[in-house]
Amino acid sequence: MKLWLEETPLRDCFLVKQERFHDERGFFMEVYREDLYREAGLPARFVQMNHSKSARGVVRGLHFQYEPPMAKLMRVIQGTAYLVAVDIRPGSPTLGQHVGFTLSADDAAQLYAPPGFARGFAVLSETAEIQYFCTGIYNPAGESGILWNDSDIAIDWPVDEPLLSDKDAQAQTLSQWLARPEAERFRYE
Repeated sequence: MKLWLEETPLRDCFLVKQERFHDERGFFMEVYREDLYREAGLPARFVQMNHSKSARGVVRGLHFQYEPPMAKLMRVIQGTAYLVAVDIRPGSPTLGQHVGFTLSADDAAQLYAPPGFARGFAVLSETAEIQYFCTGIYNPAGESGILWNDSDIAIDWPVDEPLLSDKDAQAQTLSQWLARPEAERFRYE
């Protein structure tokens, strides 16, 4: 298997692309291989995989976990979605900046964002299923979020009337997060 990292404007955040083998039956690909991830400088150990299915117009996020700090590798396995990562690391030269990519089940691409990034997505197809490989076990006492439409981040979400959870609709702003002592856990050095 071949693995390529495509740099984004945000340091430590990458599009991960893998080789697919196609024939008349369909395709085959290795989604994750520990040795190749380690060689590429990505986390080689994921401890949890999550799977969500959402309807058109759903926006989930912007989510992150600070205890334990969690990196995520996100992939679309059905449908099409706009995946986003936002740098929330105090002291980072790209603090508050984001990247967004429209990915689909037809792509052999995944979005990797390390700890210190908030992540989210918007569903563009009738439905979409997203898988998240995580480097930390989910801890509801150590998770948080940033408001999906925080004007300081200014994400141009490709949905007109997003469907949001109450939790996401009432999330804190980036400036509120940065005022919390927990934000220092992501201090950029």
